[in-house]
Amino acid sequence: MSTNVKITALAALIATGIAAEAQAEGELNLYSSRHYDTDERLYSDFTEQTGITINRIEGKADELIARMQAEGANSPADVLLTVDTSRLERAKDAGVLQATDSALLEERIPGNLQDSDNQWFGFSQRARIIFYDKNDVPNPPMTYLDLADPAYKGMVCHRSSSNVYSQTLLSAIIENHGEEAATSWAQGFVDNFARDPQGGDTDQLRGLVSGECEISISNTYYFARSLRKDVKGVTSDIDMIGWVFPSQDAEGAHMNLSGAGVAANAPNKDNAVKFLEYLASEQAQVYFSAGNDEFPAVAGVPLSPSVAKLGEFKADAVDLSAVAKNVPVAQKIFDTVGWK
Repeated sequence: MSTNVKITALAALIATGIAAEAQAEGELNLYSSRHYDTDERLYSDFTEQTGITINRIEGKADELIARMQAEGANSPADVLLTVDTSRLERAKDAGVLQATDSALLEERIPGNLQDSDNQWFGFSQRARIIFYDKNDVPNPPMTYLDLADPAYKGMVCHRSSSNVYSQTLLSAIIENHGEEAATSWAQGFVDNFARDPQGGDTDQLRGLVSGECEISISNTYYFARSLRKDVKGVTSDIDMIGWVFPSQDAEGAHMNLSGAGVAANAPNKDNAVKFLEYLASEQAQVYFSAGNDEFPAVAGVPLSPSVAKLGEFKADAVDLSAVAKNVPVAQKIFDTVGWK
């Protein structure tokens, strides 16, 4: 077992062989790669409403998927909860999820935010948008494709090509504009790098403050968090950072998902479906925004002040299930253009 996987009480039981009978009606075995302390409220509210106890194993998405594969038909997992469309699709391809038949989910979760075979559903969103130094960039890029404009040479910073956010963004560009245009864009983007790809999204925002770059891309919840509370290297100088929701006259801003699916061999399937339906409820959807500065998946749900401050925008309505299938092509493009 990887040392990166956080072992909870359930995992300890599994390790000693005692958990084989963990099929009680009042339990839910959750495998989660969401690492936010604020999610504790989601779990406690679900238990309070239903009486169902949540047992958790937390770790990186790929490790959890591999674990579910290794456990096979004896896996105690009921739900896999993770971040990014590509990881959800990876779980589907690995055969560790099953289709979920729920009229409530079909009604509340938009079609483009769920798997074409109903094996996973998105429950919260982050827009991946352009941030820039207002002091140095009077004419910021207004579309994703603009980021490849030679006018921005030496000004742009971004994460590595191995990061799923990078992969999913390029996969969406492939879906919206075609492989040839996506390759040209990726090459132009690399040509405009101010530094080698490095760090997480917050580090891209810090790069603007430090002057290492003038333009970056980040998921909105990292910036909204810096508006809500003090984030070192960002909040103290946040007034210098401007933002653009890209491609508002075209496809709209790319959305990154956090979502979940019922495990293929779920011993507590009914409870698993109840949990997914709870995540689509008004209460849970509000909390995704209030607790973690995300956009709800369900339309019309009120936003927290930090998220609402970003303003209204047009989101890309592309089918994220189709986008996820482009990840292998995206990785080949990254390799071709030398995006490290």
